[in-house]
Amino acid sequence: MRNFWKIVGYLVAGIVAMLIVAGVAFAQLSPELGGKPTKAQRAAYAESGHYQDGEFRNLVPTEVMTGGSTVKVFWQFLFSKTPSSEPPGPLPTHMLDSLSITRKTPDMVRVTWFGHSASLVEIASKNILFDPMLSVKMGPLPLVTPKRYNDTLAITAEELPPIEAVLISHDHYDHLDYKTIVKLKDKVAHFYVPLGVGAHLLAWGVDPARVQELDWHDSIQLPGLTIVSTPARHFSGRGLGNRNSTSWSSWVLKTPTHRVFYSGDGGYGPHFQRIGQQYGPFDLALLECGQYDKNWAEIHMLPEQTVQAALDVQARVFLPVHWGAFTEAHHPWNESVKRATAEAARRHVPFTTPELGQSVVVGVGMLPQRRWWE
Repeated sequence: MRNFWKIVGYLVAGIVAMLIVAGVAFAQLSPELGGKPTKAQRAAYAESGHYQDGEFRNLVPTEVMTGGSTVKVFWQFLFSKTPSSEPPGPLPTHMLDSLSITRKTPDMVRVTWFGHSASLVEIASKNILFDPMLSVKMGPLPLVTPKRYNDTLAITAEELPPIEAVLISHDHYDHLDYKTIVKLKDKVAHFYVPLGVGAHLLAWGVDPARVQELDWHDSIQLPGLTIVSTPARHFSGRGLGNRNSTSWSSWVLKTPTHRVFYSGDGGYGPHFQRIGQQYGPFDLALLECGQYDKNWAEIHMLPEQTVQAALDVQARVFLPVHWGAFTEAHHPWNESVKRATAEAARRHVPFTTPELGQSVVVGVGMLPQRRWWE
């Protein structure tokens, strides 16, 4: 009998392995995979100073996997459930429409978080969209990848008003979403992206005239607004064989009177202090806070590190993002915000925790801080 169950186990493992291989093969043919930088582009990337041997590098030595193998971690993610890894029901959401977004004044800075990292920043009378992942399902293999907690978002891509600029932090599926880009591409004036990421957008039919790649510390000047690409500590890739073939960034928005920072994805590092010294202080910082694990400790921050990053960049207020939508790590879905707010309170660091779709207006009224996740 023991041998029988052993054989059954081998058969199940073999079937699962074949399904994974078939799924990966299918994914490689999906348009969601995106495009590839040209040979001429790759040659130009070498001038950036952080592109070597066909891969982009971080400012400090960084290991993607700091414990366990990729296969083992993937297996655990598929078949090992963490208690409270998902909320018991849909998360509270403030429903929006395009009319509410168009009502603004020139000096107003309003930030609306849609869950995970997707956020709208209204600044200098412009609509700036960070990492617009506005789909319920993720990537070319939705049966394997995490599903969004809520089936309905605060606003859909179709409902959004015209967007001055979409800023992408990196090309992972939970930040650069094919389905959202296709729906947005004709209402966005500019797509500003890290080096190499433009190839994905061009493959999805975005007008090349609207796409511009920026290296770290490159800047764009729009009327009344400066956009700066700044370093992050992460990695990239959308399929087999293209790990780190595109770069990753954090972003700075500057007007004569206001500044906003978005960390993108990434581990803690000395770049935060340098960004604070060069571009701070910031009225508001949207900082990664969630999806951490001991197995990838250098590419995602612990919640306590998020608070330290807020201090480093000289944020007057920080808003934790990269949670509230998908489960991508082995911790309870709301653990990151619990730990971050506890640490922020201990260190007297101002923070705001709006509900999905709830807007935060910089310098006006009380900051949303209701503990709605408990």
